[in-house]
Amino acid sequence: MLDVSELQTVEHDVVIIGAGGAGLRAAIECSAHGLDTAIVCKSLLGKAHTVMAEGGMAAALRNTDERDNWAVHFRDTMRGSKFLGTWRMAELHAKQAPERVKELEDWGAVFDRTQSGLINQRNFGGHRFPRLAHVGDRTGLELIRTLQDHGVHQGFEVYMECKALNLLQEGNAVGGVLCLWKDSGRFMRIKCKAVILATGGGGKMWRVTSNSWEYTGDGAAMAYEAGGELMDIEFTQFHPTGMVWPPSVRGTLVTEGVRGEGGHLRNSDGERFMFRYIPDRFASETADTEEEAARWLAGDKEARRPPELLTRDVVARAIYNEVKAGRGSPHGGAFLDIASNRPPDYIQRKLPSMYHQFKELAEVDITKDAMEVGPTLHYFMGGIRVDADSQEATGVPGLFACGECSAGLHGANRLGGNSLSDLIVFGKLAGDGAAAYVKGLGAGPSVADEDVAAAVRNATAPLNRTDGENPFALHDELCEIMGEHVGIYRTEEGLGAGLDKLVGWREKIKNTKAHASSQYNAGWHEALDLQSMAIVSEAVAMAAKERQESRGAHSRADYELEDKEHWGKRNLIISRGDDGQMELRHYERPAPPEHLAKVAFASVEELDAMVASGEVQV
Repeated sequence: MLDVSELQTVEHDVVIIGAGGAGLRAAIECSAHGLDTAIVCKSLLGKAHTVMAEGGMAAALRNTDERDNWAVHFRDTMRGSKFLGTWRMAELHAKQAPERVKELEDWGAVFDRTQSGLINQRNFGGHRFPRLAHVGDRTGLELIRTLQDHGVHQGFEVYMECKALNLLQEGNAVGGVLCLWKDSGRFMRIKCKAVILATGGGGKMWRVTSNSWEYTGDGAAMAYEAGGELMDIEFTQFHPTGMVWPPSVRGTLVTEGVRGEGGHLRNSDGERFMFRYIPDRFASETADTEEEAARWLAGDKEARRPPELLTRDVVARAIYNEVKAGRGSPHGGAFLDIASNRPPDYIQRKLPSMYHQFKELAEVDITKDAMEVGPTLHYFMGGIRVDADSQEATGVPGLFACGECSAGLHGANRLGGNSLSDLIVFGKLAGDGAAAYVKGLGAGPSVADEDVAAAVRNATAPLNRTDGENPFALHDELCEIMGEHVGIYRTEEGLGAGLDKLVGWREKIKNTKAHASSQYNAGWHEALDLQSMAIVSEAVAMAAKERQESRGAHSRADYELEDKEHWGKRNLIISRGDDGQMELRHYERPAPPEHLAKVAFASVEELDAMVASGEVQV
């Protein structure tokens, strides 16, 4: 019988799980409120998916185009989300992003500059104006560096290479976290009053992904098991440009900044094929003027904003279709060419990481030759359902979430650059929300020792079996299922078959076996990660099968059009039923606030007139 009192036990006011941009920003804010704060991170501090957001962070700073403002950014975000994003979250994000970026500058972030010394901003897909504050193509890395350097002085504790396994609760309220040290295989119980999940997405359920090994959907799974809700989980973003060769680096991200700085997509015939994939409605909704929309549709190569900067879902499907039609590159992608459009010194100055990445990994000099790129699973738009202002998870007192593991801002499709500003805006708000909750709580929940012991027994089960399934083989099997049935294009038949396969696969993971000792046991950690991936993969497939339309990043080959009357008015919610089975329900979206709807649905000319008249305050 396990004696829980023998477990390593520590106490904090609030625990943040995840040390990317959202987690670090939340920790900084919690510490600023005087809370005893700790961060638990699965890997090393600084090893976060945030560093892969290379192109920039979106904020209406107005440094390169004075016409930009929060209202235009809000409008772009809601239209990019196919009007499925949470209205209040999109408003908060657009209004607060400039202040958060300037705060980073105050904390020492070294941004690229305009000639007048202001933070420089570049074009990105779906944004009407140049809006992405950037540091070459290393913006996410600079964000992490800045937050770490600032945060180290705030006094919060960091537990590295420590995996969070379960949320510990009294009733529904969160009262702690059970963790596992990778090096020793020992467990640690953290008693706390609030938990902020900032764990990122779950891209490792697909074989071709930009995500690294940590991204197995842990936060979404923990929230689900604790009684929380998952929303918009069917919307998984395939970034259009990942490396396709050599096989060892397939899926590695190629920043949208390449296209933002003038890179052109071409097929094997040398054609800039994106001019053939501009939806009529998208051009009219997104172009600055009807004249620009007409130039796009006419194939005008000198249009101000090239079609390579359409939203990611459009570009990813275009590349997929070119390959399927036999016009792909030699290794099953498309050519991304910046060498013929920009001089070598410009490329090396603006895209230093991409230059070195291709030079070292693919032996390609991007100042001379085109890159081969193709879609790669990159980002989860959906995740844990939260309150917009506080970031508290629905139905679980004391649980908060921010960043990629939460849902609401991006709806059906995320605009490039909105992820980094999402982290700092909602990381701060999650810190504020957790602080308000803790200060109003008094004594924290008391978790029963029996619950802790049960969680430990579940975690050690793979070590105690005499035989069983190989967790690495099961992970590979999951990638096959998701790649075949829950990819860029989905069908009723394919999703149904995928769900049937997942039923059998889940039975197998109940019998995983991890050999050797508990210290640095990669097989054991893989077996534990499979438990998170089992929950999230089923949720994605179930919601994708239910949503019978194509919207944003969710593309149904059997329902090729958006259904605005039905599906445009509802989100899908996944939760755990009383019987332990996964349940799905429809959430009818309330009518948007009138002042926000007027901005989002206005034409560009109407919005400009509202700003000029003062009707919209910017």
